[in-house]
Amino acid sequence: MNIIKDADIIVLKIGSRALIDDVNCSLKKEWFSAFIEDVAELKRDGKQVIIVSSGSVALGKNKLNICHSKLKLEEKQAAAACGQMELSEAYREELRKYNIDTAQILLTLEDSNNRRRFLNARNTITTLLNNNIIPVINENDSVSTDEIRFGDNDRLAARVVQMVGADILVLLSDIDGLYTSNPKNDENSEHIKLVTHIDETIRSYAGGSISNVSSGGMITKIQAAEIAASSGCGTIISLGMVNNPIKSLMNDGRNTLFMACGTPQNARKNWISCNLNIKGSVVIDDGAVTALNNGKSLLPAGILEVVGEFIRGDTIIIKDKDGNELGKGISSYSKEDAVRIAGKRNNDIEAILGYSQRHSFIHRDDMAIS
Repeated sequence: MNIIKDADIIVLKIGSRALIDDVNCSLKKEWFSAFIEDVAELKRDGKQVIIVSSGSVALGKNKLNICHSKLKLEEKQAAAACGQMELSEAYREELRKYNIDTAQILLTLEDSNNRRRFLNARNTITTLLNNNIIPVINENDSVSTDEIRFGDNDRLAARVVQMVGADILVLLSDIDGLYTSNPKNDENSEHIKLVTHIDETIRSYAGGSISNVSSGGMITKIQAAEIAASSGCGTIISLGMVNNPIKSLMNDGRNTLFMACGTPQNARKNWISCNLNIKGSVVIDDGAVTALNNGKSLLPAGILEVVGEFIRGDTIIIKDKDGNELGKGISSYSKEDAVRIAGKRNNDIEAILGYSQRHSFIHRDDMAIS
């Protein structure tokens, strides 16, 4: 499948139904081994892979001897705490067979809504990928409440797509794509191979979750596809219940592809350029203007003046010495720190601030030039 073969960054979301045995709330070891084999193959092909994995609550239910009970909030949180340990260890041991290192990241809804925490999470994930480590991500169910949680890992995976600028999101499900109605109840239901635009008709095809170990459903997958599409990332819904689900997908297994709107880079730069919540500005020298026009990042050494009140993660305007607006960008530093390092070389920043952030004041990926 060319869309996967051509991708550099792939986010794989695994639902509980594929991963966990519904009867005894235990890991499906044969399926899991085959899935990790697929992941290792993607890595051999030079792909950066992120796994968003459900399963901690279902595994933890078994540990608490409440496998088939409807859980109270505190029981769900306790189950997540128990199950996450087992889930994390399973990924670590299986990936180690292929000499692949992994890291666990637990996120909450606030981590994606709060700009500072969003940037921290993005930098962590990016650093892991750059060091050839696969991040395994789950919602932090042990501390989340119903009011401040994603509630499903489909939308969490889409937010991860936003964070890293992924090329494709693969949602491994208990069904091989989107149908015009539930094919389990309607023999006349038709499979939809391609969705170019998500509208009310597409949304009307979605039904609810039917599993007692999963919390999502087709509607959350469509919502995830919308989030991903707006970030320049396509989404595939394919059958995850078969062994080697990625290999099956790439061998023309039936699926539904939701097309992206543009590219991740363009979507991000459009978001920056259209951001009206501007907190400040910087004036830069002629050398920095030339660097920006050549596609380079803005370094502290090129900053002449800092204006306004902003924190790390805020959008600010970039101006030349004559006051002309050159573009907008996301600051890697607060206003206070920006004043201290303006005009300074990168080698001096750590000594001035007592810590080292990014070398760039505004990275080229976080910048939209007018």
